[in-house]
Amino acid sequence: MRILIFHGYLLAGTGSNVYNARLAEALVGLGHDVHLLSQDRHPEQHAFVDAVGDWDDGALRVRELRAAGRHGGRCTVYRPDIGGLLPVYVADRYEGIEARTFARCSDVELADYVAANVRAVEQLVALAEPELALANHLVMAPLILARALPARIPYAVKIHGSALEYTVKAQPERFLPPAREGLAGARGILVGSRHTGTSLWQALADPSLAERTRLGPPGVDVRRFAPREEHAAAAGVRALAARLRAEGGERRRTRPHEDGERRRTPPQDEPRGGTTPALSVFSREPALAAAALESLALDGGAADDLPVAFVGKLIVSKGIDLLLAAWPLVLASEPRARLVVVGFGAYRGALERLRDALLAGDLAEVRGIALAGRALEQGGEAPRPLRHLLAFLDGLGGEAAADYLRAARTLGERVLFTGRLEHEELAELLPACRALVVPSTFPEAFGMVAAEAGACGVLPISAAHSGLAEVSRELARAVPATVVSSLSFPVDDDVVPALAARVVEWLALDPGTRAQTRAGLVATVREQWSWDRVGAGVIAAAQGQLEGLREP
Repeated sequence: MRILIFHGYLLAGTGSNVYNARLAEALVGLGHDVHLLSQDRHPEQHAFVDAVGDWDDGALRVRELRAAGRHGGRCTVYRPDIGGLLPVYVADRYEGIEARTFARCSDVELADYVAANVRAVEQLVALAEPELALANHLVMAPLILARALPARIPYAVKIHGSALEYTVKAQPERFLPPAREGLAGARGILVGSRHTGTSLWQALADPSLAERTRLGPPGVDVRRFAPREEHAAAAGVRALAARLRAEGGERRRTRPHEDGERRRTPPQDEPRGGTTPALSVFSREPALAAAALESLALDGGAADDLPVAFVGKLIVSKGIDLLLAAWPLVLASEPRARLVVVGFGAYRGALERLRDALLAGDLAEVRGIALAGRALEQGGEAPRPLRHLLAFLDGLGGEAAADYLRAARTLGERVLFTGRLEHEELAELLPACRALVVPSTFPEAFGMVAAEAGACGVLPISAAHSGLAEVSRELARAVPATVVSSLSFPVDDDVVPALAARVVEWLALDPGTRAQTRAGLVATVREQWSWDRVGAGVIAAAQGQLEGLREP
């Protein structure tokens, strides 16, 4: 079957990017021909990509990379010529193009963006003759397919939380009309969770949407994300660190100023002076990641580190400030605990300031960071205080404060930042971790990274809301009753100590219960969330065959 997928962003890094890369890979493996539109500048780096196309010279040019039939199907990735502006949902920096949030784009700029992509899709329809299609995000991809596809080609829409929550619901007067036009012709609408479905129906105020909405969560590559014995997991981390070390050495030889340039780029979505930044927020820091992983003690001894991971965008809504604030409480009970922060984003500098302030015992600086809030993520924005962090600081006093600051003195070596890791590299790190924490304070469509951790036998400890809670409830059916409470925590003014308590409880668990829990997590993820199952669901939704798909 010939399948057209419109994504419009990258093929690595964040949730929807990974979703589309893995979905395309799964569909190719199932024997389908995939035509994927994205703005990725280096699609040839992905093993499932067989050809790449662009309009850089004015007309579509397709370059073959590999012989057909290698996977059973075939994938061609196309990059439409959208000019110099890429509308995004969350402020970021991209290589070779200006990324500006939808809210800061003019109506004319958005119309030009839509028109350029419509032209590209129309050409691909004539060239590739797709039999069905998938649009990602609520705006603007469904609108683009609605305008570009002839009526004979059915399409589905995959809702990711970012477009719905950050863009459409934030400015309904601007973005509800294109969202409604894009969904009107969709045969099926896929959401990662009941929470996202409900949020969608309420935002668009269209009762008919529920009839076409089905569960379509992201998938997990259960062959890649799998548990490992302790020694094998440690060996995997060492091998990953060695590869990163070699990559860092190569970059220093070929691009000696890259790291310094990346750090000096202003942390907002509009580049200084109106010019496109040379480097992207997605840029890697292999030397930093190598040093962090090399410092982990994973030798099988009693004094080994107990790594706990955070994986996600370094932005305020991911709640990473709460996890950093909780870490001294964890260390007070378990000094071997080590927090490995994997990710990138505009709040990175503020998080490093927060860690350093805690390390120095400077609670006044910590309070200042909490009061500034999102202003440290996006330059020029008015302060929006982090109220849960402030509530924790307000309740910290006396001997408890002294104990907290005493434990915080080791944060410099107990909290590690790796920067961005590739999705495949994450599969090397997670099996060596004891737990993964997902502390998001904003609604999440699905707990994808939590599911990936579970596939590795790593306990995901998630905020108890939105799609995260639905993942936790599914996993709770497969673990011992004594562990269920450790799977999630409420996000309220007591979140910092509650989060720390869950981590400590899990790290202190007896080996037998831990082994039973690991087995239950792995089995559930393999049964519920494999990519082959996700790919089949996408095809069924696009064809309007909704009877066999679960309602949210």
